Amino acid sequence: MEQWDVIVIGAGVVGSAVARELARYQLRVAVLEKELDVACGNSSRNTGMLHAGFTYKPGTLKAECAVEGNKEFDQVAAELGVPFKRTGKLVVGFTDHDMENILKFKAIGEQNGVEGMRIIDKAEIESIEPHAGGDFAMYVPSSGILDPMAYTIALADNAAQNGVKFFFDRKVTAIERYIANNCYLVYTPQQTFRTKWVINCAGAYASQISEMLGYPNYPVRGFKGEYFVLDKKAGQFLKIPVYPAPNDRGGFSTHATPTVDGNILVGPDSYVTEDWEDYKCTKDHLDGLIRDGSKMFKQMRREYFIRNFAGIRWKRVDEEGNVLDFKLESDQQHNPNTVNLVGIESPGVTCALPLARRAVARLVEVEKPSVNEHFNPHRPAPKRFYDMTHEEQAAAIAEDPEYGEIVCRCETVTRAEIRRAINNPLGVHTVTGIKNRTRATMGRCQGGYCETRITEMIEEELGIKPTDVRYNHAGSYMFTGPVRSGKTDDSASEGSVSA
Repeated sequence: MEQWDVIVIGAGVVGSAVARELARYQLRVAVLEKELDVACGNSSRNTGMLHAGFTYKPGTLKAECAVEGNKEFDQVAAELGVPFKRTGKLVVGFTDHDMENILKFKAIGEQNGVEGMRIIDKAEIESIEPHAGGDFAMYVPSSGILDPMAYTIALADNAAQNGVKFFFDRKVTAIERYIANNCYLVYTPQQTFRTKWVINCAGAYASQISEMLGYPNYPVRGFKGEYFVLDKKAGQFLKIPVYPAPNDRGGFSTHATPTVDGNILVGPDSYVTEDWEDYKCTKDHLDGLIRDGSKMFKQMRREYFIRNFAGIRWKRVDEEGNVLDFKLESDQQHNPNTVNLVGIESPGVTCALPLARRAVARLVEVEKPSVNEHFNPHRPAPKRFYDMTHEEQAAAIAEDPEYGEIVCRCETVTRAEIRRAINNPLGVHTVTGIKNRTRATMGRCQGGYCETRITEMIEEELGIKPTDVRYNHAGSYMFTGPVRSGKTDDSASEGSVSA
């Protein structure tokens, strides 16, 4: 059995950030993830906002990490090659009570260290964003937008490039501590891992892992939110996120947010769910998004809708149901060599690296590991064909003719980019994994043209059968067998199998 210095449980944005921070030291680190890729939970099911930190209680870990993560993100994005725009944000209001809450949270933001916030009138709203609703607003210049999937992938890629090993399809079922050997055994259905340290970054399932480590199974509550994705044709009408005034507790209802790639997200709403992976969307809630989203974004039209999705924020709560701060703890007396993170929900993307530094500092304080002098914080991010100039495109095609074949017409993704994504540093081979690395299938037709071509390339590149190709999860096989008579699984081609 291999011996590891550290096992990180969970490869969402926080787990991937922790892995990258651990790679700064001479440690043998493994990350265990129950899904087939990083960012399969709420790390990919959110708005993609870089939050400023004005709705979080002063002095909390959430407030501290949000402001810290916001201020450093220009450098982080440059190091990791992650698309990022510091767009600012409009928090709009219509009533006297809206103004009261906006002023209340402006004061909280100033106490937290958020800079540059100011109240503006309707005329200035229209000068900043003519398609935003609201009679007045708070303008927050430090807010920004990013692709949370691309960010999580970049963190994990950089960790892997610096020696961290990722193990997918490894759901942790039990953890045992062996005092005599000063180690833990971490059990998964496929294999058992032996390690000195365990860091819990399991997201929605963090409370269960917490209990396995000897900490409490902290009560959490799932707040589900649904979203619409609008076509890039709508993107021309919105360049800055538009949020409604926060409610009395600092929460937001439906907002409109541009993405770094030119789409618009409208949502989320918020309601309680008991199902750990309740990602279905419902007509009543989508109708509510249309009603409430139209107040924020004047061009909220059905003709722009191309997709919907849902996410769940698992918040740590007390006995009365009040939402609590992030939990980051380490108990060397009772649960030695563990770091436990629970209730890491919004703004988890903004807070990921600050949380990771604090988590890894607990280990460093005890172990005092040697610094990895070969650690490279820079992750090479190949330029997308879509973003190249005509001259750059011509040069790319001359070097590799596969840049001359478009696989995804909507997003202008080439065969060369798909092939590169199939050979990614993490060894992820799902259709969604290719999608998240290239944007193929994310356009207007949602994969109607390119998805079969992508699956064919996966088969060819890996030398696998069509019936072995998976969409995203462990059992999500794209095809069940041949359609045409006379074909077998071994001889079936891309055009002769059926989902």
